Amino acid sequence: MMKCLIIDDDATARLIINQFCSNDSRLEVVDQFPSAIEGMKFLNQEEVDLIFLDIHMPNFNGFDFIQALKNPPKIILTTSDKNFAIEAFEYDCVIDYLVKPIELNRFQKSIEKASKRTLSKKADVSTTKDDSQDDLYVNIDRRLVKIDLPSIYLIEAKGDYILIKTDAKNYTVHSTMKKIENKLPAHLFLKIHRSFIINTNEIIDIEDNSVLIRKDVVPVSRSNRTELMTRLNLL
Repeated sequence: MMKCLIIDDDATARLIINQFCSNDSRLEVVDQFPSAIEGMKFLNQEEVDLIFLDIHMPNFNGFDFIQALKNPPKIILTTSDKNFAIEAFEYDCVIDYLVKPIELNRFQKSIEKASKRTLSKKADVSTTKDDSQDDLYVNIDRRLVKIDLPSIYLIEAKGDYILIKTDAKNYTVHSTMKKIENKLPAHLFLKIHRSFIINTNEIIDIEDNSVLIRKDVVPVSRSNRTELMTRLNLL
């Protein structure tokens, strides 16, 4: 059975999706929210297999929500606008795109697509990274160099390379941000911008749309700011 989450600011749409789900033995709706931010807070504590996600929501839309998730589950987008279909399928986690008003037959076809996905979120995470590992090996000048993960405080994209900054020294590695992000423990590192990943334990100060990491001032994108704020122990 797939655990489902509904995120839509339209109460009628939430009601319809919830009713469709209740009539399908493969689905269990664990919760529903009228805003993406509330849904993100829920996902910080719980895991689901499938999200029904509205694109048009105030302050923080569906695409912002997807970009803010570290390891998104399967997502079915719901919207009254057909014009976002091309952009929607740029995200690997998006398996279908439902146009409102949602018809039962079309909804069922989406669930068939979701059911055929062989890897759940938990399986994806287990194959891409292991949070119990404390070391990262990088290829530098045909040598494998071991880096202590907690010693990394900042990672920056540099074209086809990434710059890894640590306590001892910096390393320039031919790789992508997506590849290294999958190797990092989620409880310690956070992508706050398309070009920057930070060690959240190393945050010194936050001001407007930037954070201070050691002596580096790092920008925070709008789509990643909510995730950053939910990770902090705020007074």
